[in-house]
Parts: sequence; structure tokens; C-alpha cells
Amino acid sequence: MPRINFHLQLAELKDKLLAMAALSQQALEFSVEGYLERDMALCSHVLEIEEAINTAETVVDEMAYELLAKEQPMAIDLRFILSVIKINGDLERIGDQAANIAQRALALKDEPVIELPVDIQEMGERAGVMIRTSIQALLEADARRADSVLSMDDAVDERNKAVQAELMEVMQQKPEVSTQAITAILIARNLERSADHATNIAEDVIFWLRGSDVRHKFSLAEAE
Repeated sequence: MPRINFHLQLAELKDKLLAMAALSQQALEFSVEGYLERDMALCSHVLEIEEAINTAETVVDEMAYELLAKEQPMAIDLRFILSVIKINGDLERIGDQAANIAQRALALKDEPVIELPVDIQEMGERAGVMIRTSIQALLEADARRADSVLSMDDAVDERNKAVQAELMEVMQQKPEVSTQAITAILIARNLERSADHATNIAEDVIFWLRGSDVRHKFSLAEAE
């Protein structure tokens, strides 16, 4: 009976984490839409969602640490709880990135709408796919799906670098649009960081299921 109760608690922990993931995904999606459409009400709503994410993070952390202290899990159950704690942090940071985007969009309220030669929507979609895929890997306990997220990160990194280069050139040619261009550069950076957090989530799913620390392997490869 105690083990049955423990696994019911693990299932509840997973459900709470998935609910938080849904909030983080929604916040990022709404923040990009709010920026692109200059929808100030939607941007303000993102800030409300971010507060809910912060509350959810505390609940998940407290439950995870309580399970660690009381149940002293071993092997895959221990890895799952440790992964939940780390994923929880990454989901909260995705909420932070969404809030940053929303705040930057709100700051443009009185600025004229300027067409810029960058596709923020496409970057947002790429980051969104990475987040959804990493969470789906968690939901389905699918390490191969998590593997696929790792291969998506470079494209977002390259797009972020391209956005910076393109908009720096725009500012040199048209200094009057510097406010909008700098905002777009910062938003692209927020999206790139969101994609990094999705990669972290995928790596934690792999750690949970395979017991291998792929982050450590990548750092060794880069050092070589």
C-alpha cells in the first residue's frame, strides 16, 4: 500500500508539472502574439499568467522536496523527482522570458509600427515547437522525442544571430527606428533563451529515462 500511494503522489506531481508547462507555453505564445499585434491587453494578461506560473513553481517544488524527504526514492523514481525540480525551474524561466517580451511590447505602446526585416513570429514558432516537444517527451516518457529537441536548438541560435546582424544594419541606415529595432533584438534573445530552456527540459527527460547526463557530455565535446 505505501508504494501504491507513493506512485499516486508521483503521478500527481507529474500532473502539476504538466499544468505548469501549459501555462508557460501559453504565456510565450501570447507574448509573441501581443508584440506582433500590438495587443496591450494580451501583453498585460501574460504578466498575470507569469504570476500564476510563479505560484505553481512553488507548489511543485514543495511537493517534490517533500517526496524526496519522506519517501527516499531510489533509481528511476529518484531521477524523476530530481528532473521535475530542474524542469520546474526551466518552465518558470520560460514564463520570465514571456513576461520580458510582454513588457517590451508594452513599452512600444506609443511608438509607431515599423516593418522590420526579421521574422519574430517564425522564431516564436520554433521555440514553441521545442517546448511542446520536450513536454510531450515528458508526458509520454519518450527519450527519442527528447533527443529530437536537442537537434532543433542550433537553428534558433543561428536565427537569433541573424536577427541581431540584420537589425544592427537597419539601425545604422535608419537611426529613427532604433527603439523598435532594439526591442526586436531583445525579444529575439528572449526567444532564443526560451529555446535553451526547452533544450534543458529535454536533457532532463533523457536523464530521467536513461540515467545519462547529456549536458555533461556536450560540455566535454565543446571543450575538445
